[in-house]
Amino acid sequence: MTKAIRIHTNGGPEVMKWEDVPTPEPGPGEALIKQEAAGLNYIDVYFRTGLYKAPSMPLVIGQEGAGTVVSVGPNVSLVKPGDRVAYAGAIGGYATERTIQADRLVKLPDSIDFKTAAAMMLQGMTAQYLVRRTYNVKAGDTIVVHAAAGGVGLILCQWAKHLGATVIGVVSTEEKAALARAHGAAHTVVGYGSLVAEVKRITGGAMVPVVYDSIGKDTFMTSLDCLAPLGLMASYGNASGPVPPVDISILAAKGSLFLTRPTLATYAAKRADLEKTANDLFDVVQKGAVKIEVNQTFALKDAAQAHIALESRKTTGSTVLLP
Repeated sequence: MTKAIRIHTNGGPEVMKWEDVPTPEPGPGEALIKQEAAGLNYIDVYFRTGLYKAPSMPLVIGQEGAGTVVSVGPNVSLVKPGDRVAYAGAIGGYATERTIQADRLVKLPDSIDFKTAAAMMLQGMTAQYLVRRTYNVKAGDTIVVHAAAGGVGLILCQWAKHLGATVIGVVSTEEKAALARAHGAAHTVVGYGSLVAEVKRITGGAMVPVVYDSIGKDTFMTSLDCLAPLGLMASYGNASGPVPPVDISILAAKGSLFLTRPTLATYAAKRADLEKTANDLFDVVQKGAVKIEVNQTFALKDAAQAHIALESRKTTGSTVLLP
């Protein structure tokens, strides 16, 4: 048998149950992996609450993990038993063992341990597509990063600084501001009430070419107001709730702005893109340009407590669940 956190109905953290489930057999194109660590991400909360619709119930949530291949099904050549692997974006991660399409797995470099891998795959690959593809951050750019002390935020700050950009990090407390500055943010703003004025001051009125916003409803209009004409708003999360319907004419009124709602699932849909994204991430981590901060660990059976900490904004950096 395998142990897993399952939900039978949408709701608060209390709907997450630690249960025995049959150990799955890998089918055609699949691999069975023994998980050494699973990542915690806000998308897990969205599936738990029902903001994102579950494929079926009961559901094993979790989109990220790392471990060892136990066995493979027919027609699998990309991985073999014994391989150290990691993944992001395939639901079912809150389990001690799980099956997954083998073409969604990437092999881990020897220098990256399982806990780090589980903390970095979804957040790190998200950061990669945001700074390299959604908007190609360049030396000399000044950018705004919301939730700058969070998992994706800390990686974005470091990666953007590595590329030569100046980061304005938005955080909720002075303690998180210090953390963001220690990881590459040149400027920090606590709260978003004064954000537009601070961006105007820092940029001398020029404003910024891109805002990375994972907060959603509460910051959407403020983020648009930070943009220079022809600037890009990358709204990639909903921590405060989904953005209400928008009259797109405001994009013209505010300077012919661009708006995108990107997801890793799209950016890594092709195997070649998945490999390129993961390899870029492995490269900056191995070089030391990006350090993955695992600031909280919980036993997998205590995943509900991890969700409470995440939703109450008591976490920084990455959080890992250990089977």
